[in-house]
Amino acid sequence: MADNPLRRQLAECLARLASTASPATLSAYRRDLEALAEFLETRDVLDAGQLDVGLVRRFLGAERSRGLAPRSLARRRAAISHFGNFLVKAETLTHNPAELIPTPRQPAHLPKPLDVDQLARLLDTPHDGSPLAMRDQAMLELFYSSGLRLAELAGLDLGDFDNRRVRVLGKGGKPRQVPVGRSARRALEAWLACRSALATPAETALFVGNRGQRLGHRAIQKRMTEVARRRGLPEHLHPHRLRHSFASHLLESSQDLRVVQELLGHANLATTQVYTKLDWQHLAASYDAAHPRARRRRNESDTP
Repeated sequence: MADNPLRRQLAECLARLASTASPATLSAYRRDLEALAEFLETRDVLDAGQLDVGLVRRFLGAERSRGLAPRSLARRRAAISHFGNFLVKAETLTHNPAELIPTPRQPAHLPKPLDVDQLARLLDTPHDGSPLAMRDQAMLELFYSSGLRLAELAGLDLGDFDNRRVRVLGKGGKPRQVPVGRSARRALEAWLACRSALATPAETALFVGNRGQRLGHRAIQKRMTEVARRRGLPEHLHPHRLRHSFASHLLESSQDLRVVQELLGHANLATTQVYTKLDWQHLAASYDAAHPRARRRRNESDTP
């Protein structure tokens, strides 16, 4: 990698981003800004203080010409905008050139949630009762109960689960609290009862692997895929699909778009509308009354 002011500015920007962004976001922005740096260096632009609207526009145009998808182009622009804001704060630039360039239009991308009954059969399939099986069941239930992102679940610590709620750190380091349904609470309590069989004494992570340490993103994805396959699910299962299903099923029951927006941790309501495929206009039932696996039985007390 070349050593010039541009590369040093990029490295400092990414180092600061690492303190708030998820590993996936950091990795994606690193790739995007590396592509920008290579483009600028071929044009003898070796200092980010030379960055302007024309250069950003030509870079995105070149990326579009080589076949980059609209979604990837939009992320490229978002990464450049973040870099631009960093440069403005560092007084390297007087304004952010990316702000003058509209985000590339996105094609409609509507997720395909799992069927409620199909997902219920998956979650209710008996397992062997081992600590690993208890852990996997708790992760499955929590993904679907609370609509967590993969990074949010992987980052959970023991103190983040508090009976009926879980505290997560969302995108941009934004914290939020989400309810945990009855089925997920039971699965989590069962896991916590046997967690010590896997976890090392000093480990604070809620979910750990065979070595007793925090379970990584790839490991969680692989376990979800493997559990779904063993339980006979005919479709590929990944954490984000469980999040899709959470949002769609909750909206179908509650018709409360703003509550779902809050639970998902979306900054904009429009994001929730596209994400869930539904555009409901009126308020309705609460989380406990609406979510398929959070409904309380008639004889179940509200007390912990």
